[in-house]
Amino acid sequence: MRAYPKLWTAVVSACMAVMILAALFLPRTYNLTALSDWIQLLLLLSGTLALLPKAMRSHGRGRAFWALLAAGMALWFAYQAMWIYFELWLHQEVPDIFAGDIILFLHIVPMMAALALRPHAPQDEYSGSLRRLDFALLIFWWVYLYIFSVMAWQYIVPNADAYGKNLNLLYAIEKLAFLIALFVAWHTSPRGDGWKTFYANLFGASLTYAASSYVANWALSHHLYYSGSLYDIPLSVSMLWVTMIALWSRGCEAQTLSCGSASHGVWLARLGMITVFSLPVFAGWAWLEPGDARIRSFRLVLTLGAALSMGVMVFVRQAFLDRELHRLLHQSRESFANLKRLQAQIMESEKLASIGQLVGGAAHELNNPLTAMLGYSDLLLGTSLSSPQQAHAARIGQQVRRTKSLVASLVSFAKQSPSSMSPVNLTTVLRTAVRLTQPQCKSLDLELDTDFAPDLPRVLGDSNQLLQVCVQILNSAIHASLQHESLARETPLTNAQEIPPPKRRTLTITCEHLDSAAVIHIFDPGLVSYELARRIAEEADEVQSQVRGNASNLVTPNPLSGLGLSACQGILRQHEGNIVARHSKNKGFILRIELPVIPAPPEQSLPDAVPVLWQSQPFV
Repeated sequence: MRAYPKLWTAVVSACMAVMILAALFLPRTYNLTALSDWIQLLLLLSGTLALLPKAMRSHGRGRAFWALLAAGMALWFAYQAMWIYFELWLHQEVPDIFAGDIILFLHIVPMMAALALRPHAPQDEYSGSLRRLDFALLIFWWVYLYIFSVMAWQYIVPNADAYGKNLNLLYAIEKLAFLIALFVAWHTSPRGDGWKTFYANLFGASLTYAASSYVANWALSHHLYYSGSLYDIPLSVSMLWVTMIALWSRGCEAQTLSCGSASHGVWLARLGMITVFSLPVFAGWAWLEPGDARIRSFRLVLTLGAALSMGVMVFVRQAFLDRELHRLLHQSRESFANLKRLQAQIMESEKLASIGQLVGGAAHELNNPLTAMLGYSDLLLGTSLSSPQQAHAARIGQQVRRTKSLVASLVSFAKQSPSSMSPVNLTTVLRTAVRLTQPQCKSLDLELDTDFAPDLPRVLGDSNQLLQVCVQILNSAIHASLQHESLARETPLTNAQEIPPPKRRTLTITCEHLDSAAVIHIFDPGLVSYELARRIAEEADEVQSQVRGNASNLVTPNPLSGLGLSACQGILRQHEGNIVARHSKNKGFILRIELPVIPAPPEQSLPDAVPVLWQSQPFV
């Protein structure tokens, strides 16, 4: 612990001890008055300076809280300085009607504002602007009460007795309200927290000050009070107590920002509305009270002006409230939309879970006969069959393998399991997929033409899933090419200038780096008929996909038909990728796949995240 709090405490405690000894043993003289006034001024300055470091170390509501407490102590210090000016500089008693009394009355107002900030409590959902306006209504009301009750007898019709009586009564009401607010803050702060101890000590200091000031006013009315008397000791103790609180309170700088209850803001708004409705009561009181007409006119005009000013504040508050209500309505609509979306996702997840259970059993039952059919077809290929029979057996094996691939895609689509992401060399994945589809292309007399850009950046993804996507899309493209060729024989060309399909079908596969994405294109130059592409698109099943691109010479049919390509679309979504289909009159049918790339790690070569079997074999 730093030494300056101990030294500070020792100095102010010594001053307090000197004041007690002087009050006990010194007679009523000028020196006693001077000693008492200067010690009280020093104690008030000490309390003000002790609160300032708390404000500088805090933030948000905490900083405003300590700054307002310091402002209240500073006003109290200013009133004591004016008291010293009269007693020690002018050598006269403070006047019964004293303009500086408003400073003593207002010094509690910043402290009440500090309590309204509630730094010990979680930040509620009540708007800060609305809370400040509600509190401004309360502060304005206190000032109105002082002018209504006190200043009327100070400036309109000077009357020392009425002035002192109304001032003491109003000041007592203000101190009582402050004590009640402190008591509530003390009991609502959590147990074991530094704030609870702080509020308890501040309540004790305020109660000591309120009781001692009441006793001092009683002694003053009975001509028993003088500066430096024993009546000043409890007042000085309350001043010293504030310094001790500021120096030794711990755990009160932090501020909780989590959302809590809005009941405090609601009660603050209700109190603000009560102050507005109290103005007609005071106007009626001023009108019906017998006495000087000048006092009556002054209070009526004052009440009218206060009603107008507070009406403007209420109008501004209503504007803020409307804006707050619009914001809350917008948030509620968003929350409702998110809830509906979440509900739909939960239902979809339940459906997929049910499908997964069904598919697991169905896949097992389908794979057994498919494996047997594949084995028998391989056995047929090993026998002495004629060339047409060999071709038929090969086609049977090919279709069986395609069926097994569709079953695997069905399982993958139903599971939608999360993938482990790592940097992947997309070129290597594409080369592996081409090697896997080469036997099927040779048997179908289909040529694959590849063009991969060198030094293609890596993509972040699951190599096995990306390989599954590439193989599935190539197989689907090969299968679609054969279907389109048979459909083309039945579809007449509508444009005489269209390019006829080549004698040998060719699929062109390219991969390049465009902007921040790796783009894969699969061209089928044989599909150059717009009418043919339209018929193909009409026959395709609709699945969830988003098609990008909008050019005048392009059409965008949805190519994602079948469970295999639907699974591919789901995998690409997980990789933040996209797949679109277009038809160009110059290039035929185009399938475009986009995947976001990542920069390669500097000076670090990562192994290709593809099956090792295919890395060791060159591409043919």
